[in-house]
Amino acid sequence: MKGFKIIAEGDYALFTRPELKVERVSYDVPPPGALEGMLKSVYWKPAIRYVIDKIIVFKPIRFANVRRNELKDKVSLQKIKSQMSGKGADPCIFAAEERTQRASMLLKDVCYGVEFHFEMTGVKSDKADEDEKKHYNIIKRRLEKGQTFRTPCFGCAEFPVKRIELVEDFDYSKIHPEIMSMGDTDLGFMSYRVNFEDKGIPLNGDWDNPVFSDRATTAYYRPHMVGGVIDVRKYREVIKC
Repeated sequence: MKGFKIIAEGDYALFTRPELKVERVSYDVPPPGALEGMLKSVYWKPAIRYVIDKIIVFKPIRFANVRRNELKDKVSLQKIKSQMSGKGADPCIFAAEERTQRASMLLKDVCYGVEFHFEMTGVKSDKADEDEKKHYNIIKRRLEKGQTFRTPCFGCAEFPVKRIELVEDFDYSKIHPEIMSMGDTDLGFMSYRVNFEDKGIPLNGDWDNPVFSDRATTAYYRPHMVGGVIDVRKYREVIKC
C-alpha cells in the first residue's frame, strides 16, 4: 500500500524527554511516536497503525523557555462514573488548591515533513475494516480536506498543529541553510514510541466499556539527521527497549 507525505507546522512544540521528570525539556526533533499520535487525530481505528518512515526538519531548531501554571492532579474517571451512577462522589478538583508552576523548554516556529504509511493490526477487525484500500482513501480524503476529529498537536495538547498539508513530494530546497549546514548530526538516544502492555486491546474484552492497562515500556532508537532528513526506516531493526 502506497504511503503519504505531509507538511506539518506550528508555533510551538514540546516533545518531552522522559529522562527529565520535573521540568519539561523538548527533544530537538519529534519522536516517531509523537507524530503517530498527531496522525491519529486525523483518522484512527483499532484495525490500523501508523508507521513513520521519514522526518524532514525544514526550519532551524530554536528553543524558548516558559513557565506555566499547571495542575498537580486530574479529574478522576472513577469518580465521574460514580457520580453518574448516583452514588454522589464529587469528581471536582479546585485549581487554586492543585496549582503548581513548572518551567518548560519548548521548540518554536517548527515545520516538519512526515512520510508515513499504515499497517493492518487485525484488532477489532470486521470485514469492512480489513479493506486496506478503504482506509487509504479515507486518510487521503481527510488530509486533503484538512479534517480532524480532535485538534492535532505537537507533543502536548497546548501546542496545536497550525497546518497539515498533503503533498506529492517534499521540496528539499526549502530546508533552512542552518539545518543543511549541520551535516550528519547524531541526535543521541531518543524515544521511538511508548508500547503499552495491552497492545490496545481491552483487558476485559469489552469494547463498549473497555478497561486498558497503563503499564508500558518505551522503545528507543539512535537516529542521525543528515541534511535535515531522518530516515526512520533504517533504524527500526536496531530499536532498543
